[in-house]
Amino acid sequence: MRNDNSAPCPTPLFSIITVTYNAGDVLERTIRSVREQTFSEVEHLIIDGASSDDTLSIIARYRRNLSTVVSEPDDGLYDAMNKGIQQAKGHYLCFLNAGDRFHAPDTLERMAASLPTGTPLPDVLYGDTDIVDAAGHFLHKRRLSPPEKLTWHSFRQGMLVCHQAFFASRELAAAEPYDLRYRYSADFDWCIRIMKRATNLFNTRLTLIDYLDEGITTRHHKASLCERFHIMAHYYGWIGTAIRHIWFLIR
Repeated sequence: MRNDNSAPCPTPLFSIITVTYNAGDVLERTIRSVREQTFSEVEHLIIDGASSDDTLSIIARYRRNLSTVVSEPDDGLYDAMNKGIQQAKGHYLCFLNAGDRFHAPDTLERMAASLPTGTPLPDVLYGDTDIVDAAGHFLHKRRLSPPEKLTWHSFRQGMLVCHQAFFASRELAAAEPYDLRYRYSADFDWCIRIMKRATNLFNTRLTLIDYLDEGITTRHHKASLCERFHIMAHYYGWIGTAIRHIWFLIR
């Protein structure tokens, strides 16, 4: 008789969602990164905000490699991501920004192989992130690194897992869309809400993403930090959040 404890996990389908707006200078590297994955169970969705540069011509060039393409005006980055959630069919969703890439051609294959056997698929998969330059050369590891055991309490210390390296199940993502009240840090809020609902968060112990270091405008960076403070205060309390931010500034 077969031992059920040795039964393999279902083979997951990964939905890679790339949100674009006038991203013609960086989009091709992302499309090629997904296309070059050795794992076959992948769909790539592009949700475009009606770009006016050559983004759409690049998309057309690779159209046969793309599962879904939407190009229409939207209400910003997170509205487009919500559209991607609605269109996705996979077990897991990955929001891979234009310009970012998977760390290696076998990243998804190694992720799937790392999954435990004899149990349902985890609710969340996560891993590490490298920061790279425009040529794809390694610059440094991300300053915040993923903990061995991730819970929603982990983000008291900041966003320890990069949004792109945080793969949520489609069911959880559909139940917890991005909150459009946040213009710059809705991903931080979203990850916390996903983790609060999740029962099994799985550390792949892999570097998953090469994140393009493009720099952030001071205006948006300050707005993002302000939003993030309010999000942390909402989930973790105002006093503790204020104390931790004083320590962040000192550090």
